[in-house]
Amino acid sequence: MYTRGIRGATTVTSNTEAEIMKETSKLLQEIVERNQLEPEAICSVWITLTQDLDAAFPAKAIRELTGWELVPLMCSLEVPVKGALEKCIRFMIHVNTEKSQKEIQHVYLNGAKALRPDLAASSGS
Repeated sequence: MYTRGIRGATTVTSNTEAEIMKETSKLLQEIVERNQLEPEAICSVWITLTQDLDAAFPAKAIRELTGWELVPLMCSLEVPVKGALEKCIRFMIHVNTEKSQKEIQHVYLNGAKALRPDLAASSGS
C-alpha cells in the first residue's frame, strides 16, 4: 500500500457560492470515479483557491457528501502569481492505494486544462 497524491483543478465562471460548490463537487466526483476511490481510503484533501474566489469554502461542498464527513479537508489561498489562471480551484488528494503513479488519473476541467495540457487530454471535459 502506498500513499499517492492525486491532482485536480477546475475553474468557475463567477465568484458565487453556488458556482464554487457545483464545480468543486463535479471535480471531486470525476477524480473519485476515474480513480475508483472510497472516502475511507482518503488521507486528506488540500484545496486551494485563487484570490478572486471568496464566496464560499470549497470544503463545504465535499463535507456535505455522504461518507466524506470525517475526511480531513483544508482550504488555502493559491500563490498569487501575476498572469496565473483566475477563478481556479485546485485539489491535492492524498490517498492510500495499491495503484502505481502511472495508474493515478489526475483531472483538469474547464479552463484548468491549460495548467497541465500534458494531462488534460485524458481528463475529459
